[in-house]
Amino acid sequence: MITRKRLAAGAGALLTALALGGFGPVGGAAAADEPAGDKPAPKVELVLDVSGSMRARDIDGDSRMAAAKQAFDEVLDATPEEVELGIRTLGANYPGEDRRTGCKDTAQLYPVGPLDRTEAKTAVATLRPTGWTPIGPALLKAADDLEGGDGTRRIVLISDGEDTCQPMDPCEVARKIAAKGIGLTIDTLGLVADAKTRAQLSCIADATGGTYTSVRHKDELTDRVGQLVDRAADPAVTPVAVDGAAQCAGAPQLKPGLYTDREKFGEHRYYRVDVAPGKELRAAVSVAADRAVNRDYGVLLRAVTTHGREIVRGQGAGDGRTDVVSTGLRYPRPEAGSGTDGADADGSDAETVCLQVSNSYSAPASVKTTPGLPVELTVDVVDGPDGSSDVAAFGLGRGWWLLGALAVAGLVAGVIWGWLSRWRVAVWRTN
Repeated sequence: MITRKRLAAGAGALLTALALGGFGPVGGAAAADEPAGDKPAPKVELVLDVSGSMRARDIDGDSRMAAAKQAFDEVLDATPEEVELGIRTLGANYPGEDRRTGCKDTAQLYPVGPLDRTEAKTAVATLRPTGWTPIGPALLKAADDLEGGDGTRRIVLISDGEDTCQPMDPCEVARKIAAKGIGLTIDTLGLVADAKTRAQLSCIADATGGTYTSVRHKDELTDRVGQLVDRAADPAVTPVAVDGAAQCAGAPQLKPGLYTDREKFGEHRYYRVDVAPGKELRAAVSVAADRAVNRDYGVLLRAVTTHGREIVRGQGAGDGRTDVVSTGLRYPRPEAGSGTDGADADGSDAETVCLQVSNSYSAPASVKTTPGLPVELTVDVVDGPDGSSDVAAFGLGRGWWLLGALAVAGLVAGVIWGWLSRWRVAVWRTN
């Protein structure tokens, strides 16, 4: 299982957990040079479902509520100092059967502002699964909680069921929040969610450019909530919605950053990135299975030239229950005048590299294939390896000598072992 990871750029995962640790920070260098005091404080509100269904004991042998509390404790401990964080609950206080009263049951457990970790954790510890699931009303109140300021604003909604307070459709509520143009993003996490819950939570996230994540284990919940809080603290990695193209020729031009898209089952989508001489392209992709899928699946990320010649590829695959599959690649562009295949004739212009994202997911006939599967694509262009770097022939870097030494040692050990075995057999026959 993925444990709590805090990447310097705040994106890890999908992913996601989504894990991109080997691909470096995304656009973080420029931000590091800016005085911290000049940045408006980012605001995050964690909205937690405390309805009666959170009593279910199906997350690593413990209750959903216990998993959420553990995640909150760890996330609160690791929340960046600059983040103003609040906590709102839904379904935490009214245990009765009156629908009108139950659908008003949302309260701010901890106000959005500078974080007192002890106070916030103490408040979370008091929660007990209680009532209804008024997601729509909770989102409206959460948007009000985050008003004011110029920093990034993010709601992280954790729920194990669909809204029980229709006709206030929470998806429509999310659309209205997005229509206000206040730059508020809603990310959603479904705890052991069924198909209807996944569809509703996905719709809420899509309406504001957020992400949906299906969670079945404690570590996954902790890791993903932490990533989203970090993402608010580092707007350089806030996902940007983009529409990939069916061919490289019409693909959107991407700069270093984090992008979200939707990809149909079995589809190919293309994106374009310019890579200057002496630079290295690093890219990673995660495709989430936000609905039931068939066994045997895979994700492919290829870097190809504008003429279709493959430069490098990365691929991930699996067989069984999954929530996300990730893969990545690295492409070092030679310095000008190196004579390496792929360099421009004058060695000065950037090379356009086409990134192809493909998947081999399929779904049972009863599962809707639209909208497409959520895609998160990370793109970074950094200084490439030079003659003194640890990248050498065979892709082994300076570690090639260690591999060689191990091979020689293995050969010698094999010869000695063979000689000893023959000697023991000879002695045994003599006796």
